[in-house]
Amino acid sequence: MTDVRTIPGTEAGPVSPRPGSAWRAGTWSLPEVRWAAAATALFTAGGLAQLAAAPSWLWWTLYLACYTAGGWEPALSGLRALRDKTLDVDLLMVVAAIGAAAIGQVFDGALLIVIFATSGALEALATKRTEDAVRDLLDLAPEQATRLSRSGEERVATAELAVGEVILVRPGERIGADGQVIDGSSAVDQAGITGESVPADKSTGDEVFAGTLNGTGVLRVRVIRPAAETVIARIVAMVQQAGATKARTQLFIEKVEQRYSVAMVAATVALFVLPLAWGVPLQETLLRAMTFMIVASPCAVVLATMPPLLAAIANAGRHGVLVKSAVVMEQLGTVTRVAFDKTGTLTEGRPHLASVHVLPGAGLDEQRLLALAAAAEQGSEHPLGRAVAAAARAAGLPPTRADEFDSQPGRGVRARVDGHRVEVASPAHLLGDGDEAAARLVAVLHEDGHTAVVVRVDGALTGVLALADRMRPGADETVTGLTALTGTAPVLLTGDNPRAARRLAAQAGIGDVRADLLPEHKMTAVRELQQRGERVALVGDGVNDAPALATAHVGIAMGRAGSDLALDTADVVITRDELAAVPAVIALARRARRLVIANLVIAFTFITVLVAWDLFGELPLPLGVAGHEGSTVIVGLNGLRLLRGAAWRRAASTASRP
Repeated sequence: MTDVRTIPGTEAGPVSPRPGSAWRAGTWSLPEVRWAAAATALFTAGGLAQLAAAPSWLWWTLYLACYTAGGWEPALSGLRALRDKTLDVDLLMVVAAIGAAAIGQVFDGALLIVIFATSGALEALATKRTEDAVRDLLDLAPEQATRLSRSGEERVATAELAVGEVILVRPGERIGADGQVIDGSSAVDQAGITGESVPADKSTGDEVFAGTLNGTGVLRVRVIRPAAETVIARIVAMVQQAGATKARTQLFIEKVEQRYSVAMVAATVALFVLPLAWGVPLQETLLRAMTFMIVASPCAVVLATMPPLLAAIANAGRHGVLVKSAVVMEQLGTVTRVAFDKTGTLTEGRPHLASVHVLPGAGLDEQRLLALAAAAEQGSEHPLGRAVAAAARAAGLPPTRADEFDSQPGRGVRARVDGHRVEVASPAHLLGDGDEAAARLVAVLHEDGHTAVVVRVDGALTGVLALADRMRPGADETVTGLTALTGTAPVLLTGDNPRAARRLAAQAGIGDVRADLLPEHKMTAVRELQQRGERVALVGDGVNDAPALATAHVGIAMGRAGSDLALDTADVVITRDELAAVPAVIALARRARRLVIANLVIAFTFITVLVAWDLFGELPLPLGVAGHEGSTVIVGLNGLRLLRGAAWRRAASTASRP
């Protein structure tokens, strides 16, 4: 098991605790980013100088400097690959760029260098952000805890806690270890682990997790797992393992690069050597071989692939969807099934008052009951209390002053309002053996997936408040659109209780519901779907979703409420939290993929015709260059069609079509 303070593949020793922001040295700390920026700047300067009719030596110098800045690393990587007896497309692109410069087409070669340097920089940046996020996750677990011993209290490092020892957790502290409560009661916010939208009431005998946030009560917790085996440590390990073992999906041209590169180099050498052996003059055979290398170079193929995907990325970004790479955009186009987290994804992630129920004989109406409960909850920090107070304000009920306020951790609150003693608490603490009508109502509400809160006024039960998380606007339309788009209905994967999960799924139109899932269970569910041949896109927002996001074919995170780890682990971020953007971006990716295929057909057709002309006829070099560049321009412009706003509107319309 991975040590909670050690990140495999980063440092040989333990990671020193520090604030999460200190880990981020910035984008410019990456050499790939600096060299790509330098190459782009030099290319831009060369292009401007060429357009301004500056002396040729000036823009040639700028272009060649671009070659050096952006091409040295791919060239070195390609030479290392040659040492291992492999030939990759990076070296081929550098050779093709040099060949272009050799026949005067230095602009085209520099453009190719910039494309490859930028691609490498984006990959390095994505890798660094994921590593930073995994490190930041360690900050969820506190560095120290209060250990209780015969001599009293002592502050110790959480890594030193042993199974069986007892720790003291004060109000507002994060729990330092996985353990079992042996004394005290409190509400614990464990959304990061289970995804529950409402803090869980914990008392003697209940299990708690390291990194979860204690509420207003004091807990004594017996440690049941060492630091290296806590749930939060397992999440770290699972994210790393998924990132390391997830198959590296590549663009189409990268999948055939080895064979294409070997074939092209072999053909170029043969075209140069064999005619010499047959007595053809050196200049003629060199010109033919150089013409072949230019017309056969995959510049048009590269541009056939990248512009549609990059244009789709830019268009999606303008509409609140951040797609992190061209590879991800291509993967989105192949998604066959979507899995949703519940809390914070399909729902808003916070409780709302759903209904007010006045018990028979209470002697007051719903508004009065709500006003009394809200007044008692004014001083509460519990999310349920805040939801009740917010509902009263939304209903226009005037605020009422409460005196003698008392909060009982894990139970509820009580206060004196307008001379009445008002108690608002969980059913377990207010219902007695004779309260059968209230107990039946609470049971019905629980069965429907609501959280029930009981109100007692002057010692008499008066009503029950039903609270629940609220579904995001348009969630049902999103589910319908995804079902039509992918041909399969989405699945719900949640750590919440089955009743709440089923209620929400019924509202959204989801039939496949899997509830009570811990992070490793979500990851397992995604793997099971993918083993059946599905290409799964998982939509989530929390720390507990991170392992599944890393495992899925495409991970999609909700941006506003998403945890840092979820945002950095995901391949796509919905920055405006608009669920309708999920089917829209998948539809856009599918269109981009169709354009890529069309462009590849165009590019390979040009290459085939020009190569055949050069091999079996007399292809003039200027005509070969013109044909090669013409195909590059055609596929480039065709791909850029996805930059138009109409492309997104068409994708959104396709996604919403029943």
